[in-house]
Amino acid sequence: MCSNYRPARSAELAHFGVAPPELPLADKDAYPGSAAPMIYQPPEGGGWSCVAATFGLLPVWAKDRALAKRTYNARTETVAEKPSFRSAWHKRQVCIVPAAAIYEPCYETGKAVWWRIARADGAPMAIAGLWERKSWEAGVPSWSFTLLTVNAETHPLMRRFHKPDDEKRTVVVLDGDAPEAWLAAESNTDLRALLRPCAETLLFAGPGRL
Repeated sequence: MCSNYRPARSAELAHFGVAPPELPLADKDAYPGSAAPMIYQPPEGGGWSCVAATFGLLPVWAKDRALAKRTYNARTETVAEKPSFRSAWHKRQVCIVPAAAIYEPCYETGKAVWWRIARADGAPMAIAGLWERKSWEAGVPSWSFTLLTVNAETHPLMRRFHKPDDEKRTVVVLDGDAPEAWLAAESNTDLRALLRPCAETLLFAGPGRL
């Protein structure tokens, strides 16, 4: 599961054809509850839009923003049923979370060592997510998002992370035409067809952080 990552910087957002969000964002790693850029397709059409959003989904019934610290990842196997995620899923409130790298713990040395995982070609990653929108106090994003995860037991790279006895999971990194297909999906069946681990060759991994 991905609990922290490095958001794409303002210049890297140009890769997706979007301008940086109006709400300024800090150039540092994102953790549950912090703000980061999120890309979505406005319902009125036109090009994609980028907004500042809270990392951790906050459904309309949420009373406390602290919920984001428990809703930053959504399992694809249960996303349609879990109270925190099912509304966004059934309404197809999908988004792309642009990231320079994600971080996962590797225990191959016998202790946890944080590794960074990024695209091998240096381009920012497009991670599949869901969004919600609700007004909060001034200066706090009204948007929020979660990262969708899938089983990674058979993925040569992503199965190397997390504790030895833990289930291996990975976020969904969309590549090629998949980002466009994800944001334009017309059914939940279309969405599920894209929810799978990416090709191993798409990614680079190594110890340390950006």
